[in-house]
Amino acid sequence: MHATALGKPTAKTGKPMRTILLAIAAAALPGIASAQLVEEVRVGALAHNICVTDCKNADKEDGPNVEGELVFASPGIFDILLSPRPFLVGSANVAGNTSYAGGGLMWNFEFADGWAIEPSLGYVLHDGELESPFPQGDPRSEAFASEHVFLGSRDLFRTGLALNKDFGENWGGQLLFEHLSHGQILGEGRNQGMDSAGVRIYYRFGG
Repeated sequence: MHATALGKPTAKTGKPMRTILLAIAAAALPGIASAQLVEEVRVGALAHNICVTDCKNADKEDGPNVEGELVFASPGIFDILLSPRPFLVGSANVAGNTSYAGGGLMWNFEFADGWAIEPSLGYVLHDGELESPFPQGDPRSEAFASEHVFLGSRDLFRTGLALNKDFGENWGGQLLFEHLSHGQILGEGRNQGMDSAGVRIYYRFGG
């Protein structure tokens, strides 16, 4: 939501991040996959801004987010770090709210046949709100804050945890939780953070 000249919040329009994410995915995924430059391609949907521990901001911003991810083979230099795999991720909010894109590292720990736990740590850029555009005490500021999460920094850490289940040599599915926050490291002040959870399917090349 943005403010009009009349002082009333109105819906955001023209979210560039969402458009860019979808365009890049449509153009790049077929070529990347055919060239076998990635180990896995993943796609799914996440409930946006859910309540986990701190729920006072969980009723802000509609969703869900449609999310895609490319997972690369772990370089040998990463062996000392327990062989994490690099990834690129893009998440587009279908209601025009916070979308983001970035990358990071993920670890895969198998604990049973076809089952694995997958923690991850990444860095993303987003197009959500940083703070209210209205001064403190302005009634419009309260209305704006009631519908937006203030993330405080244009760049954020993305931490994630997934439960993976293989459905064969090539296909699988996962339950995923992710948290966005600047952690008072990438930014200062506002840091309401955002939690999301959902399901994704993955295709593994060369199974």
